Amino acid sequence: MTTLFDGYRLGDLRLPNRTVMAPMTRVRAAAGGLATASMATYYAQRASAGLIVSEGVQPSLIGQSNPGTPGLHTEEQVAAWRPVTAAVHANGGRIFAQLMHGGRVSHPATTGMQPVGPSAVPAVGEVFTPAGLRAAPAPRPLESAEVPEHARSYAEAARRAVDAGFDGVELHGANGYLISQFLSSNANLRTDRYGGSVTNRIRFAVEAAAATAEAVGAARTGIRLSPGGTFWGVEESDVPALYAELLGELTRLGLAYVHLEATADEEVLVGLRRAWPGTLVMNPVVPMGPKQTGRAEADHWLGLGAELISFGRAFMANPDLVERLRTGLPIAPVDETTYYQGGDAGYLTYPAYQHTA
Repeated sequence: MTTLFDGYRLGDLRLPNRTVMAPMTRVRAAAGGLATASMATYYAQRASAGLIVSEGVQPSLIGQSNPGTPGLHTEEQVAAWRPVTAAVHANGGRIFAQLMHGGRVSHPATTGMQPVGPSAVPAVGEVFTPAGLRAAPAPRPLESAEVPEHARSYAEAARRAVDAGFDGVELHGANGYLISQFLSSNANLRTDRYGGSVTNRIRFAVEAAAATAEAVGAARTGIRLSPGGTFWGVEESDVPALYAELLGELTRLGLAYVHLEATADEEVLVGLRRAWPGTLVMNPVVPMGPKQTGRAEADHWLGLGAELISFGRAFMANPDLVERLRTGLPIAPVDETTYYQGGDAGYLTYPAYQHTA
């Protein structure tokens, strides 16, 4: 029987266990989207994960969603990331960069530009800006000729990620951001080749993944998806058909993995497991929901055929999560007030388990 603590071969990487640290926004980057020494420490502390997936990294300035997030679209950003990846590797870890284009989930106060999206439909809710929360503005709908440029931005950022020492990249195709917006049936009202039918709505995701795989190799390219998720007000019609067709196209690319969130019924997710012949990373609980992934949820999905299991908040508060899971030690709770406040408190201050005599 497969366990969390069995090794696994992911492309050219040998993972010592099957835990994945899920991508989590922490807004600790310096001005200019630069990674910092604290970020190097944060990721190195968690290097016992089988694989770390970084926080969302914007592939372009217009792709930035939140203030305080890091980028991979300038040479200065590449240089700033090198000490981070070096620290992870020095501690025996492996790390992919998550490439996240926010699309309509952004604000001119953050980037100096009007956000872009498939259609002029604003996200539902308020977005973070340097001046606090603001209503999400209507995005500028991308012209048909512009769309491939934004698909290629993932590939360009992936090249920079590899140059910065990352072992690979994960495209953020989930949670209402740009790829998810194109998959959506209410954020994407286009009538060109990128909208309408399932085949057209998956086109942007496939083009972004294909360009990235060509740029850095399919074995270094993963993608995260949230089937049926409603983050930022997106809706998706005919979820099983939409994702079955998308996974069919991604199968032809031979990507390193697909990372699914538990945003649909288990029956749907198991069907998608069957539709995807490659490595499946499963996040067994809804991100930011009331429940956190634990050993029971992980074992359940290993039994359903997932190869790797991603943990979010548990890794945030437990840098030694793998050892705690292995030995049945208590899982420390996370302080939600420090998610995005900046500084090292609630970032570098979670200790490893302290044994008492």
